[in-house]
Amino acid sequence: QVQLVESGGALVQSGGSLRRSCAASGSIFTIDAMGWYRQASGKGRELVAHGPTGGSTNYADSVKGRFTISRDNSKNTVYLQMNSLKPEDTAVYYCNAIVKRTIISPRDELWGQGTLVTVSS
Repeated sequence: QVQLVESGGALVQSGGSLRRSCAASGSIFTIDAMGWYRQASGKGRELVAHGPTGGSTNYADSVKGRFTISRDNSKNTVYLQMNSLKPEDTAVYYCNAIVKRTIISPRDELWGQGTLVTVSS
C-alpha cells in the first residue's frame, strides 16, 4: 500500500518560517509529480506549489517569493519551505502525488492526511 506521510511544523507567528515534509512509502515504481495544496476555512482547495517536474515548478501567486518546493527523489520526499508567513496562509495543507505502483499500473493520485498550519498575528 502506497501512502503519503506528512510531517513538520504547524504553528508559527506572523513573519516566521515553517518547513513541511511529505514522504511517499510503499511499493512505488515512479512518482510522476508531487505538490502541495491548501484549504482555508470556508474556501476550496487550492494549489500552493507543484514540482519540480522536468525542471519546472509552479506556485500560487500568493506564495511566490515566500514559499519554496523541493524534492529528494532518493527519499521519495517533497518539502515545502514557507517563509514570511502571514495569517492568511492559515489553512489545512495537503501533500499530493501522482504515482505508478508498477510499470503497467495506471497513475494514481494520492493525498496526505492534511495538517492545519496556523499563523498567528
